[in-house]
Amino acid sequence: MKKQKPLSTKKPPEPDESHRTIADWMSDTRPALTPIVKKLDQLIRRQLARPRYAVKWGKAYYGAEDHGWCMEVVAYDVSVNVVFLNGSQLDPPPELGDETRYVKIRSVEELESSELRSWIMQSCSMSGWGW
Repeated sequence: MKKQKPLSTKKPPEPDESHRTIADWMSDTRPALTPIVKKLDQLIRRQLARPRYAVKWGKAYYGAEDHGWCMEVVAYDVSVNVVFLNGSQLDPPPELGDETRYVKIRSVEELESSELRSWIMQSCSMSGWGW
């Protein structure tokens, strides 16, 4: 199995103020996952001050002008992963992952979790992966 490069050695995506790249990415997701990514997009965007967006490596990135990238969203076949790029700093941190932490979302109902909403709020208000 190929070992994944640490996040810090990759070049971060270029930030864009336009949400268009994310909207295009959402339109290309599997139809069953589209409601999840759309609702998740709304939840994240409500928490970001001066948001920035990008799509790179097939992943949607969310960040803020003063904080860098805080989250990436990846749509797979049956789930959507929400990766908190500053996840080890969250209280409490999500179970999955190491420095970056993530959760798997399989239904729109899971987006109602108060813990998930807390992680999104926390992540959007702290420094993430710089640009």
